[in-house]
Amino acid sequence: MTDKRENWSARSGFIIAAIGSAVGLGNIWRFPYVAYENGGGAFLIPYLIAIFAAGLPLLFLDYAVGHKFRKAPPTAYKKLMNAESLGWWQVMVTLIIGIYYASVLSWAGSYMFYSFGQKWGTDTQNFFFKTYLQNGEGLQFGFVPTLFFGLVIVWAVVMFILYGGVRRGVELANKIFMPLLVILFTILVIQAVRLPGAVDGLNAFFTPNWEAMTNYKVWLAAFGHIFFSLSVGFGIMLTYASYLKPKTNMTGSGIVVALANSSFEILAGIGVFAALGFMAYSAGSSVEDVVSGGIGLAFIAFPKIISSMGAGGDLFGFLFFASLTVAGITSMVSILQVPIAAFQDKLGWSLKKSVTIIAGGSAVISTLLFSSHSAITFVDVIDYFANNIGIVGGGLLSIILVSWFRRPLLQQLKDHVNQYASIKLGASWNFLLTVVTPLSLLVALCLTINSIIRDGYGDYAASTLWLVGGGTLTFFILGAVICSMLKDKEPSEQEK
Repeated sequence: MTDKRENWSARSGFIIAAIGSAVGLGNIWRFPYVAYENGGGAFLIPYLIAIFAAGLPLLFLDYAVGHKFRKAPPTAYKKLMNAESLGWWQVMVTLIIGIYYASVLSWAGSYMFYSFGQKWGTDTQNFFFKTYLQNGEGLQFGFVPTLFFGLVIVWAVVMFILYGGVRRGVELANKIFMPLLVILFTILVIQAVRLPGAVDGLNAFFTPNWEAMTNYKVWLAAFGHIFFSLSVGFGIMLTYASYLKPKTNMTGSGIVVALANSSFEILAGIGVFAALGFMAYSAGSSVEDVVSGGIGLAFIAFPKIISSMGAGGDLFGFLFFASLTVAGITSMVSILQVPIAAFQDKLGWSLKKSVTIIAGGSAVISTLLFSSHSAITFVDVIDYFANNIGIVGGGLLSIILVSWFRRPLLQQLKDHVNQYASIKLGASWNFLLTVVTPLSLLVALCLTINSIIRDGYGDYAASTLWLVGGGTLTFFILGAVICSMLKDKEPSEQEK
């Protein structure tokens, strides 16, 4: 094997891939339901604040570390400040997210075919939870064949792309499917805002509820979502930046990625809330009453829009969910690229071996766990713990280790980025990384832990939370410790 690291074909390839990572299922199925459950329009204000106070500063930190050392998180953090275990924590987070992300992705894939004949019928909520997911009470491990076969197909496609590597796999897939997604999604949103009652839904989305702004959970949700959405704090952007060529404008790239991601999320919110307004209009009720179960919002609201097109909606529905599926695949590929690259760096594995072991092993676990009657329970609980503790905790540590305890490193990283930056990092970046971002994340993390201990999460039994959520956190810790103890490969002459 060769020790030469792959590169993007150009900076544009990196930007498209980074947007493909950020813009995916999370924009469709996560942002609308997070906004819906946290005050609608009121959520937009803490969301925008979170982008500039936490998202962008950490995004540039990820870029700097990855690009300077040209390695995945464990090796990069080891070279930076001998904090390899922090990198492995982030790797474990991506592994867990990849395992449950595949489940949601398979739902979107299944809905491609349900679009023909609009098999969800008039009651899209009942179809999703009862007919398709066959959701059970508590933890039930009964086998659901439709979920199983969907997961097998998703993992086969993802592994095929991963075997292609950075340029011929990840970059090529993004260049083909991201433009298609944007075109189809824009057309769909235009259709949504023309529906009767759409104005009521948009009012619910854009009208700030100032009382909700005083609820710490709204701010917690905003900061937690930003890290998942921008792919920061858990190694994705750090790994992607490691494939950049030496002379690269990273701040300009970061601004483009952040703006594209946020624009698409707000567009998704418009589409979903317009659909909610239409659903409320049809049911003769308020927007707040038409949907329960936020994680399935995209699979309840969007079929309703497609059905409003009549028989002509069949083909459009297929094309939309096909594009949504592929956009999700590009995000999932970026998630799995982190552990694949990490084990290549650590153990000297070839691309083929790393994909086979890491992605293949994840596929087996994912398929067994998420083809059960408790699939949505696993997705919901793991998603909550992985985002609000796994991502936020890892991001917090990566910041404070540099900005609080290794201050000279912060200047070195800033100088590295500013060499070719169109927008120079200055005192504001130092201030945000030293004060605003770590304190906001620390508060968010403490509030999350306190909320779980005091109130639990959702309507789940304490035993379910401790088993699924506690098991997720245990995996992060043990994985980070054990992988840090593995013996490194012998460095090549190029690496010495």
